[in-house]
Amino acid sequence: MFVVGNLIGAVTEIADLILGAYMWLVIVAALISWVNPDPYNPIVKFLYLSTEPVLRPVRKKVGTLGGIDISPMIVVLAIVFIRSFLVKSLMQASHILR
Repeated sequence: MFVVGNLIGAVTEIADLILGAYMWLVIVAALISWVNPDPYNPIVKFLYLSTEPVLRPVRKKVGTLGGIDISPMIVVLAIVFIRSFLVKSLMQASHILR
């Protein structure tokens, strides 16, 4: 059973790292959107291509709040919730199985 526990623990740690990195991508993309970025800049393209598939559906459902796009805040809050609830629960389950 310890093998399953170690597998769940490893997958959970990788998921936590990916979620943390993606959260920072969303934050940086939101900050860059406040200035007028060059759309042909490779970094701006990467940020747009990596965050827009998640932000677009949230933006469609929520809309704007007084002209302010709050979709990055909602996505960051969702990531924080997933990291604090799901990832920690899976990590505890992996410790039980070890």
